[in-house]
Amino acid sequence: MRALLILTAILALSACSLIYKLPTRQGNVIDQKQVDQLALGMTRDQVRYLLGTAVAASPFTGNRWDYIGYYKSPRGEESRRAVTVFFDGDKVSRIDGQAAPETVTNLQPPDPKTVINQQKKEATEDSRAESAKGHDAGVIITPPNQTP
Repeated sequence: MRALLILTAILALSACSLIYKLPTRQGNVIDQKQVDQLALGMTRDQVRYLLGTAVAASPFTGNRWDYIGYYKSPRGEESRRAVTVFFDGDKVSRIDGQAAPETVTNLQPPDPKTVINQQKKEATEDSRAESAKGHDAGVIITPPNQTP
């Protein structure tokens, strides 16, 4: 009976470590495919249909719509995206933030062994270059019966 109670307690406590974290989405979900479909000369209705309602639109002038998106995966990877659409009248005149940004979270820390090997290689190349400065490079060929 005591072993069963201990086993049940261990199983119950081990289940606590398996916490599922929901992905966090804020603002507009902006895909590169949607941004690629944007074109100069599109109407406001076409942009609204393609990207949805803008998160931030200027209350004073209606010629700028900002689409801002943030996503955090359950693993902790973050993605931020901002696209600004400018209008001239009812037509798109300029689009900013079209290219997919490079995220810092995609960078991996350098491997220490690779860094050390690269530094050794550069030091060897530098020492060879220094030693070659004092010597003439190449082979000197002298004609017969002449001294160099």
